[in-house]
Amino acid sequence: MTMVIPVLLLCSCLILLLLPLFLQWHHSKDKRLPPGSMGWPYIGETLKLYTENPNSFFSNRQKRYTIEHKGYGDIFKTHILGCPCVMISSPEAARVVLVTGAHLFKPTYPTSKEKMIGPEALFFQQGAYHSRLKKLVQASFLPSAIRGSISEIEQIVLEFLPTWKYATINTLQEMKKYTFDVAMISVIGEKQQLEMEGIKHLYSCLEKGYNSMALDLPGTPFHKAMKARKQLNETLRRLIEKRRNSGKQGGGLLGVLLGAKDEKLNDSQIADNIIGVIFAAHDTTASILTWVLKYLHDNQDILEAVTSEQEGIRQEIIEANRRLTWDDTRRMPLTTRVIQETLRTASILSFTFREAVEEVEFEGYLIPKGWKVLPLFRSIHHCADLFPQPHKFDPSRFEVPPRPNTYMPFGNGVHSCPGSELAKLEMLILLHHLTITYRWQAIEDEDGIQYGPFPVPKRGLPIRVAPRPKQKFAKSD
Repeated sequence: MTMVIPVLLLCSCLILLLLPLFLQWHHSKDKRLPPGSMGWPYIGETLKLYTENPNSFFSNRQKRYTIEHKGYGDIFKTHILGCPCVMISSPEAARVVLVTGAHLFKPTYPTSKEKMIGPEALFFQQGAYHSRLKKLVQASFLPSAIRGSISEIEQIVLEFLPTWKYATINTLQEMKKYTFDVAMISVIGEKQQLEMEGIKHLYSCLEKGYNSMALDLPGTPFHKAMKARKQLNETLRRLIEKRRNSGKQGGGLLGVLLGAKDEKLNDSQIADNIIGVIFAAHDTTASILTWVLKYLHDNQDILEAVTSEQEGIRQEIIEANRRLTWDDTRRMPLTTRVIQETLRTASILSFTFREAVEEVEFEGYLIPKGWKVLPLFRSIHHCADLFPQPHKFDPSRFEVPPRPNTYMPFGNGVHSCPGSELAKLEMLILLHHLTITYRWQAIEDEDGIQYGPFPVPKRGLPIRVAPRPKQKFAKSD
């Protein structure tokens, strides 16, 4: 009897947990769901998505469940992070979900990630409130706003890169340090070392649970992440209170949100949006930079061409006895194309999440209300019909603008990433100093990719860094 009661309780809990999912999946026979597999109960195909090569995960299912749609474009169902999902992989379908039919698909994330970022963050809003909130966030990342950050970002680079000299580093981890420091300047508006270190530690604990199942049980990644989230929220609230009491709004996103006149925001709204911006600016940009170094290492001719471009700019800076400027970063066409091609080839954001706000008929199939809809950016970026030889790293393909709705590294529509210009700027500044000063050698000969959550080179790309053998320019007396 002592064994029967716990078993019955466990069965009851499982029934309560799985019943809503069963009801969600069960529809009348005249309503056809897209083809596909929902995988294991609750877990679905989450483990496969975050451990397989995402190209294989998507392409295998596309081949299995292909339906014709103007020459490309598949649609299939699956189940990810506790959510029933429909994945779509044509530019036309992505445009419908993200742009023309955006009112039918609200922005969302899996429950675990939404709780960790915070429900008041820009990602999860829609309608008039979203528009007002996005204007505030964008105000911190417009070219007119980030121009003033160039000297601070460059100073971070000049302090940061010399620590690599004659060292073996983990590229991904080093890039995370760099992008976090840039993100904190854009958020806080000034370098406050003590507060930055505290926020960095808590955020590091938080991000480990981003792609975990939403099981709030002691010892689980989600439970540990939520504990860090609570402490991070308290730290940010103290920072907000300190800034308010000083009578000075200050700079960065925090200053913009505190000074909002038409949209008064409470502490919770401000904290959630700060965490949201750090989330958007940190891991993704660090992962992209890791791939940039990988591709330049593997394509020495492109590396030397980029170096030549940067040396030309450096010579002008030396002759004018000045620092790097905004205008300099606008005169880096090849380096910019290298970043564009990295964004396409690596496709760090393999997809984005939307949620059907009502039952939607889509390409002849039903998408039930509440189901997630995932436009597959990676599949579009790796479509041979759109990008010939898609697995070849070829920056020259961006000498001609890509077709509309085929290149979406920062999303599309009203919910596209507001910080894309800052991300490109910090990459250009780092590559300017890195390419003219250093060279790097991969420690491991074997190529490979690791996943979880973003695809990055194996083991974060360990490299050995040394000064560049010959310096073409030197400042004369």
